[in-house]
Amino acid sequence: MSKTETTLGAADKAVKPVSLTEANPSGTWRDYLTLAKIGIVISNLITVFAGSFLAIKYNHLQFMDELAVLSLAVIGSALVIAGGCSLNNYIDRDIDGLMERTKERPTVTGKIEANQALWMGIILSALGVIFLAMTTLTAAVFGLIGLFVYVVVYTMWLKRTYSINTVIGGISGAMPPLIGWAAVDPGLAHTAWILFLILFLWQPPHFLALAMKRCEEYRNAGIPMLPVVSGFKMTKRQIIWYVSALIPVSLYLYPFGKVYTILAAIMGIGWLALGLSGLRSTNDIKWARQMFVYSLNYLTILFVAMILVNI
Repeated sequence: MSKTETTLGAADKAVKPVSLTEANPSGTWRDYLTLAKIGIVISNLITVFAGSFLAIKYNHLQFMDELAVLSLAVIGSALVIAGGCSLNNYIDRDIDGLMERTKERPTVTGKIEANQALWMGIILSALGVIFLAMTTLTAAVFGLIGLFVYVVVYTMWLKRTYSINTVIGGISGAMPPLIGWAAVDPGLAHTAWILFLILFLWQPPHFLALAMKRCEEYRNAGIPMLPVVSGFKMTKRQIIWYVSALIPVSLYLYPFGKVYTILAAIMGIGWLALGLSGLRSTNDIKWARQMFVYSLNYLTILFVAMILVNI
């Protein structure tokens, strides 16, 4: 993908966060949850739990015997993800104020001071890695890799320079099930890597649909998302290719049984059909919104199904 002609000309017009004394004197607990992107944390914990649960089943272990390890994996992952999101808010506070979707974040409004966001991110991330290290060092390493890719590679570099940012950044988003599995079984069976691939391939169509919805906001903020750089037609084709690749990977888990396999096939084909309909759509934003919502339901149902069919 091409590099933008200017990295961020938006800096001159960026909305600077107001100091705590000039704005709201103290952030509420809701502001701190917003800073940690609690919705993203919760959705990722489903995949962490799935990874640990499936590792327990794969290794023929007793669930209750591994409950402490599973709990440490979930808590540690939650802290690392929340820490990474806090650091993301700290780094992006100059461009968040330029986008409708992010202009009310507490680091933009001044409800939480920049340094508070920074230290919150550092402390939560460090605690999370410690919790993961209490399971296995492999889980802690995966946590660190995910954190580094999200904060440094994606947020600090690729997001502002290359439209391939969503793809490479997807490495961090695909780490949670690996972390969960590694906490129980650091040997990592091939099933763990299939879970990683499912999440890795799921993320581009999910985030590209969001980028289409918010295309003008990204353009105004100087962020070279694919719809901004290459247009909607190219973005639609990329979405369709990733969904097409995801279907056979999800079906590779056919040992989970007929119920899972049929469900994965129906949902995958349904998503692909919706994607293909976008080639003739006259309302790209409406189509992108439908694809975005479908992607959220797809991931949640798929991973919950993995757990239920293995109980």
